[in-house]
Amino acid sequence: MSQDISRNRRRFIAAGGGALVGAAAVASSSLSTPAIAQDVRELNMVTSWPKGAPGVGVNAERFARRLERLSGGRLVVRFFGAGELVPPFEVLDAVSGGTADLAHSSPYYWAGSSQALHFFTGIPFGLTATECAAWLEFGGGQALWDEVYAPFGVKAFYAGSSGTQFGGWFNKEINSLDDLHGLRFRIAGLGGEVMRRLGVSPVMTPPGEIPVALASGAVDAVEWIGPWNDMAFGLERMARYYYAPGVMEPGPGLEIMINQSTWDSLPEDLQEAVRSAAHATAYETYADFIYHNTESFADMLAETDVEMRSFPDDVNEAIARELENVLDGFSAEDEVFARVRESHDAFLRKSLAYSPQAEGGVLQARAKTLGRG
Repeated sequence: MSQDISRNRRRFIAAGGGALVGAAAVASSSLSTPAIAQDVRELNMVTSWPKGAPGVGVNAERFARRLERLSGGRLVVRFFGAGELVPPFEVLDAVSGGTADLAHSSPYYWAGSSQALHFFTGIPFGLTATECAAWLEFGGGQALWDEVYAPFGVKAFYAGSSGTQFGGWFNKEINSLDDLHGLRFRIAGLGGEVMRRLGVSPVMTPPGEIPVALASGAVDAVEWIGPWNDMAFGLERMARYYYAPGVMEPGPGLEIMINQSTWDSLPEDLQEAVRSAAHATAYETYADFIYHNTESFADMLAETDVEMRSFPDDVNEAIARELENVLDGFSAEDEVFARVRESHDAFLRKSLAYSPQAEGGVLQARAKTLGRG
């Protein structure tokens, strides 16, 4: 990657961090007077992401500052990046146990506690970002999500998506199923279990440790998010082949979690502030990812030697077959998982009929008419 891209990345992260600090300072200054006159409540917020991480870390902190503003200064959020208060994969435990009041993460990180949580991030060949938002908001998904989290004393809100992810970085081409055997692959979610059944050794590396794992050879390949985040981690300097699309995560969802007791103790207007801050964050996060992934991908094509690849049909078909086996197994073991799957798949079947005539059809027509769309 050229020095220009490195400088641009540093300027972007620095500018984003400065904007956040500036916004927090303005909010603190403008809200200090009414906050003194009213009861002020301090909330701890943790995340699974490093502070300032493009898309995820930045929008997590934007949520915190937006919530402070919407609360009129009655809520003050102490924001902690991954590892500052709790490790990145202990966020659910922190919110459930009351160490933290709020968190920003992704539901599939907690699938060890409930496999049904996979659906609220997304499953291979599943709902896209816009379809997931539609299912949660109007298709009964949110009520099921509330049910899954209830035993943990946690309530969750949709916090947006990175959009369709890329398939990952590899130092060798994947030309057939045989090329997957023995591969140490950093991959999260249900895709990890599917890949394990195809001969891969899945590795669940925390986000902040991904660059070191790939550079050191601890893993052979990495699936992270997409061009923006991947290049911020410098992954294009560590692997030659970049695979797309990421069929494992068509529209991975992010979440805002709040401790149920904290939620119940808030008056109605502050509950609405939390809900509204999450909704605004969902919109802003998706827009943020689409814009910067588009820009970063153009830079990558123009200024690096990365070679784009797609997984061959036999690999995709094997993923789909094993996915059904995994889903059937979990459904047989867990009645809640089966009900969430039934709701999710009912909307997915309708989307399979609708989307080729809508967005899918437009994308195909645009590509044919305008070239590479």
